[in-house]
Amino acid sequence: MERFNCTYRTKVLYLYLFNNLAQARRITEEWLTIYNTERPHEALNNMTPIEYKTLKQAA
Repeated sequence: MERFNCTYRTKVLYLYLFNNLAQARRITEEWLTIYNTERPHEALNNMTPIEYKTLKQAA
């Protein structure tokens, strides 16, 4: 959890000055989508979730 908080802080909170809560939520949702689906995960052998799923289905 601490790693996620640190990453969120440096990749979102420190980079943007939000005008309102709706904007903060929109940017956070966009970042979360990338964070959870497009970036490689150490727990998945440095593969994206889609790559990992494809590999497991082929096995």
